[in-house]
Parts: sequence; C-alpha cells; structure tokens
Amino acid sequence: MAMSWFRGRGRLLGAVVVAVLGAGGWWWHAASVVPEKSSAGDAPRTSTHGAAIRPSLTVTVTSPRKEDWLQSLSVDGNVVAWQEAVIGAELDQYRITEIDVQVGDTVKKGQVLARIADDTVASELAEAGALVTEQEAVAGEAKGNAERAQALRAQGFYSQQMQTQFTTAERTAQARLAAARARLQSAELRMQKTSVTAPDGGIISARAATVGSLTQPGQELFRLIRGGRIEWQAEVPAVNLTQIRPGAQAILSAPNGEQVQGKVRTVAPSVDPRTRNGIVFVDLPATKSLRAGIFVRGEIETGRGPALTLPQSAVVLREGHAYVFRLATESSGTSAAAQTHVEQIRVKTGRRSGERIEIVEGIEPAARIVTSGAGFLADGDVVMVVADAAGVAEKTVQ
Repeated sequence: MAMSWFRGRGRLLGAVVVAVLGAGGWWWHAASVVPEKSSAGDAPRTSTHGAAIRPSLTVTVTSPRKEDWLQSLSVDGNVVAWQEAVIGAELDQYRITEIDVQVGDTVKKGQVLARIADDTVASELAEAGALVTEQEAVAGEAKGNAERAQALRAQGFYSQQMQTQFTTAERTAQARLAAARARLQSAELRMQKTSVTAPDGGIISARAATVGSLTQPGQELFRLIRGGRIEWQAEVPAVNLTQIRPGAQAILSAPNGEQVQGKVRTVAPSVDPRTRNGIVFVDLPATKSLRAGIFVRGEIETGRGPALTLPQSAVVLREGHAYVFRLATESSGTSAAAQTHVEQIRVKTGRRSGERIEIVEGIEPAARIVTSGAGFLADGDVVMVVADAAGVAEKTVQ
C-alpha cells in the first residue's frame, strides 16, 4: 500500500513540471515576436524601439535641366611660330664685331641686329669710287674728241675712217664708265650688308651669332618669329576633321591655367598616314601664357546641341567615378518639408559650363537630385527635403 502511495505522488509531480515548462515556452515565444518593417508606402521606418529614424541631413533638390550648349572636340597639339625667318650674313669670311639684340627682343623691320667688320669693304668702295672718277674723265675726253672729229670731217680734214675711230673710242669710254659705276654700286651694297638687319618685325627666338666669329655661307645667325605671331597645330583624328570649319572658336588651357581663345584658320587637306591624324591650324592672340614649342590641350567648337545638366555641387567624385544622389519615393512629410531616403547613382559626365555640368548617362530628366550636401551622404540615408515657398528646391543646406 505504501508503494502505491509513492507512485501516485510521482505522477502528480510530473504533471505539474510539464505544465510549468509548457507555460514558460509560450511566454518566451510571445515575448520574442516583433513588428515587421514597414514598406515604402507605409509609415516611416522605425528603429527597434518603434521610433522614426532621424534624418541624417537636411538637403535641397533639383531636376536635370535641358540646355542648348556648344559642342566641342577635345584635342591636343603643339604651339609653334606662324612663320619663322632664318637670318644670316650675306658676306662670307667676315668677322662679326657687334651684336645689338638678344633672344626675346622685339624688333622692327630693317632694325640692325649685328654688325660685320667693314674695313675691307670700305677700301673696295673707295677703289670703286676712284675708278668711276677716272672713267668719267676718260669718257669726257673721248666725247670731246669725237665731237671735234665730226666737225673737222665736215670740213674735209678727216677721213671717214678717222671719224669712226673717234666715235668708237667715245663709246668704249662710256661702257667702261658704266662698268665702273656698276662696280661702285656693288661695293655700296656690300657695305650695306655689313649690317645684318631684320627682314620683318617680330620677336627674336634664337641667336647663334657671337662676336669675333667669322661668317660662313648659309650660317644661321638669328631666328625671328614674324610679327610675334604664333599658332596652335591641333592633331585631330581623321574621323573628326569634317566636323571642324574655318572660323570656329578654340579654347586652349595654358600651363598657368589661363584660358586662351583662338580661331581656326584652316584644316590641313591631308592626313598623316602613320598617326591617322590631321592638323587643324588655329590662330592665337599675342599672349605671355603661350610660347612656341609647348604642348597644350584645348577644345575646338564643332556646333551646338542639347545637354542634360546639373549644378556641379550635385555631382560627387568617389574612387574615380561620378555619382549623384536621387530621391526615392517620399514616405511622409508636411507642406514645408518631407522625409525620404536617397539612392546613390553612378553617372557619366561630359562638358562643363560655368557652374553646371553635363550628365551624359545614368539619370532620367524627371529624377530629383540632391544639390546640396551630397558629399556627406551615403546610399540609403534618410534626409529631410526642404523647398522654398514656391515648392522649388533650394540650393543651400539648411
């Protein structure tokens, strides 16, 4: 009988333990259940404590704007002298005694650049002058003799042969006088050539002349940029040559950052068979920012066309790529401000004009893009959008 009592008490105790464990499991399951996250069209996203997520930034937005922009072609090339004159001495084996200009000097047409020793040429000039004086005297005597012979021949004192001899002597003397005068003129020209002069106005770009050296045939003494005029020889791919017309504007970026504006003068009629590039000749204004011999990059106008643009503040550069932040569907808000989240979109940019930049691809014209504070955002951030009284997005961070 005692054994039966103990068995009954054991079954009762087991039932109580099972009931307690079942109740505890139900309580644990009920406590672990949490509300599901709301969708984009429901109430604002909440934290684990049920409170709305606080916006990370207050921003303003805008939509891309279609504008009519100049289309251009980015190319590069060398800046060279429009025409460069090579100046040398016209006298051989004469010593240079004086140099009057240096590299970089601006000279006028006919200005003396260097002087050559003229003592030998001066003696030749004096000799030629003396010879002319002598031949003038001989020619005068021969002319008088011929005139007297003609008068005496009319009186019958001279034969026809004698008159012919006097006439021939006069003509010979005149010919020798002409030769002497030509020799004198040549000596005068040689004297003028002892001064090396500029054939045109311009800028001295090179100087090889040195005092004391002897002039040589074909030797270059100076190099002159005619008129100080330079040009840009842009190398353009053959497929793009037809897009460029004479008179089109070109903008060059000088090494010091200055923008220099030029004008297309002509397009080369041929293409280099090795590089498949053609040369576009662009006239440049006189400027200290560009010098002959430098290699620069620039843009040549090819026409006008539509462009989808945004303020430059809306484009963020990260890891070598351009991004914008597009607003997702707004979740809630008042008439003055709305709370939503942003999406980071990678875009391809194009031309720039002032404070705006062209978006080639990545967004649609109706997209709403963050214009202020974009550099502080990340993909999925919740923001507060603030608009002005007219409902148009501002461009400043509140």
